[in-house]
Amino acid sequence: MVASPHTEKFAACLRMLKDRSGRGYDRLGKEAGVSGSSLHRYCSGLSVPTDYRVVHAFGKVCGASAEELRELHRLWALADTDRDVPAVTAEASPEPEPEPAEPAEPAAPVEPAGTAGTAEPAQVDAVAEDVTPPEAGKPRRARLPEKLSSRVAILVTVAAVVLVAGFVWLPGSGSDGAAPAAGDELLYSPACQTVSMGQHDACVREVQNLLTRAKGKLAVDGDFGPETLRRVTAFQVLAGLPATNVVDDATKKALYAHKVSMTTWSPAEVAKRIRAVFVEDPGTAVAVARCASFLDPLYVLPNTNGSRNWGVFQISDARLRDLDGTPLRAFDPDWNIRAAHRLWSVKHDFHDWPSCEAALEKDTPKS
Repeated sequence: MVASPHTEKFAACLRMLKDRSGRGYDRLGKEAGVSGSSLHRYCSGLSVPTDYRVVHAFGKVCGASAEELRELHRLWALADTDRDVPAVTAEASPEPEPEPAEPAEPAAPVEPAGTAGTAEPAQVDAVAEDVTPPEAGKPRRARLPEKLSSRVAILVTVAAVVLVAGFVWLPGSGSDGAAPAAGDELLYSPACQTVSMGQHDACVREVQNLLTRAKGKLAVDGDFGPETLRRVTAFQVLAGLPATNVVDDATKKALYAHKVSMTTWSPAEVAKRIRAVFVEDPGTAVAVARCASFLDPLYVLPNTNGSRNWGVFQISDARLRDLDGTPLRAFDPDWNIRAAHRLWSVKHDFHDWPSCEAALEKDTPKS
């Protein structure tokens, strides 16, 4: 099997980190919590890990910087997306169908003339009596007098104007008809019917601008990558919407409503609160949180099995259920930190964060 370009770039990044570390696959595997043979397959481009935590752990034990880890995650997400390319293509192909279907309405210009008023059908019937039997099967308008033809032409023109006006109105209307079209609401245009991972255009830039207006922290570059996906997911949760991984109609409406704020604690505030809660081992706790989320309370990490990790300590969906929590509660940094301490208290260790344990010695001095 030939590796995709994204997989090759991802593998090349792994090889660069591995070579820079000066260590072999077996040793790196032990420290990252994965077999040396698996690491060899990843670095060779033969396969892509299904769980990013393996990639994150590998990057940490190789000494990757925060910027390198972000780039590594971007490359992993793109390589992982390639697995779904056939499915995405199959789903995307029907999209253009509604466009040709809409203009089909004016194809029969006589129809508006028959529905415009009660007087018109009587006139058409009267003219039809003059049609000779051999021509009876032909469209009646072929035998209309010039006076009536001109009236029909006027009616058709009016119908066309109404139809065009309808097209102008539809893109800006919501499902309840409450949102009229507006020049600055680009996401309601046909070009932005879907906005999702891997897309790069003005629609993505519009989403990013709206997220930054909501106090979300991300780059506005028109590229729907992992960082934009994290912010879209966080916004959806904060808005009380399903986390769909795409900017759907409900998300567009919430973005333009400007009622959701993504303001949260700074990394310094997060670190201070962690030290106050983890009084038994504050330095290690801060190191684990920095490894897991860069001390970002709204950090979201999707896994290929459909699950996600949430907030400062990247608490998984399964752990949230155990803790009687929700993604929205996990975005509350105080709740997240105290929930992590509950997990730590079970064995008084950080076994719930295995991918970060190998990097603790390097991160602890930074706390």
